[in-house]
Amino acid sequence: MSRSLQTLTLGCSKNRVDTEHILAALEGLYDILPEEHQGKCDVMLINTCGFIGDAKEESIAAILETVERKKSGEVGRIVVFGCLSERYSAEMPGLIPEVDAWFGAVDFTPLLKYLGAEAVVEPRRHLTTPSHYAFLKISEGCDRRCSYCAIPFIRGKHCSVPMEELVEEARLLAMRGVRELIVIAQDTTYYGLDLYRRRALAELLQKLSDVDGIEWIRIHYSYPADFPEDVLDQMAHNPKVCRYMDIPLQHIADKVLANMHRNVDGAWTRALIRRMREKVPGVVLRTTMIVGHPGEGPKEFKELLDFVEEARFERLGAFRYSEEEGTFGAGHFRDSVSMKTKQKRLDELMALQSGISLEFNRSRVGSEVTVIVDGYSDGMLVCRSEFESPEVDGEIFVRYCGSEDPASLFGKFITVKITEADEYDLKGEIVSLQEE
Repeated sequence: MSRSLQTLTLGCSKNRVDTEHILAALEGLYDILPEEHQGKCDVMLINTCGFIGDAKEESIAAILETVERKKSGEVGRIVVFGCLSERYSAEMPGLIPEVDAWFGAVDFTPLLKYLGAEAVVEPRRHLTTPSHYAFLKISEGCDRRCSYCAIPFIRGKHCSVPMEELVEEARLLAMRGVRELIVIAQDTTYYGLDLYRRRALAELLQKLSDVDGIEWIRIHYSYPADFPEDVLDQMAHNPKVCRYMDIPLQHIADKVLANMHRNVDGAWTRALIRRMREKVPGVVLRTTMIVGHPGEGPKEFKELLDFVEEARFERLGAFRYSEEEGTFGAGHFRDSVSMKTKQKRLDELMALQSGISLEFNRSRVGSEVTVIVDGYSDGMLVCRSEFESPEVDGEIFVRYCGSEDPASLFGKFITVKITEADEYDLKGEIVSLQEE
């Protein structure tokens, strides 16, 4: 009787790619159960996040919940890996002894050996996303030294994946039905500097777009400093590259940006956003901000609010500053902003963004857009346009009364007309089910 294995992936989509490579190496050795499986399993494999306080708490809570399942006989062995166990490799085994084995976030060979498998073969993936889209991790680690960030000493130095390997991975994914690639890394715009001595993201985008079957390519996690302008040319002129950019800016006030070690100032940031909108008409920008960072007083927070009001980001997320041991910020700055003030600022910022997002979505009512069908729920097709990224953005719900099984439309592109909008999701009606 074969053994069963279930995974739980926490944190960012980069972790998800790691899980999928590991699962590919375990195929044939285990019956791989979906994450939402509620029954018994012989092995529970948990990929943790250790980036900020909230993420660490979520990871620990998930491990403890699995410990309870083990005590009840529902789970056999518990195996934990990823950023949390890499960062706290000395402490975690003693804190939660019920876990059978702990592994890190960089070298997965010991983990696979423990589970009876060979080393990871990078191009292979066991997809945990819907079969028509996949994340493509183009590099590991980070050479940036943002003062608040623990990733460089968790994941190590930036290391680009050779272009030919990424193109081959994309080709294999396309052969399995993947039509949308979400390009990810700790900093996608840094891609190629270590291998090719140049920023090569634009060249990679062109090569990926030449892969038969890939129709959409979107970019996540771009860094503003030394942004490669040729990437904007790809977005403007390559029909397969979505007019969508995830570019975490973190702040706008010069004092805060300097404390963060972001290598840009407010003027540079404003100019970059203007160039993006000028060079790529209709581009949708997603960003992330940190509130309560050392150096952020009432004046700096007001500047942040004014900038968000001015820039009109279509998507924006934010989180409270968390002092992380081992980072430059923890050793050199006093975390002087109270949790109450951080939460108040977070609420104020997100209330402002809520109105901006609502305004953007309402501006789309009446337009016809091409969408990809992700799923079906309660009589509605669940869709996204090039302006919505999976898992982080809203969705477009479209009433479906057709005679065909709606599952036959999953992964297909259809045309819909937007009819309603709220700050997060939209509704639409079918214009055509025929792909162009």
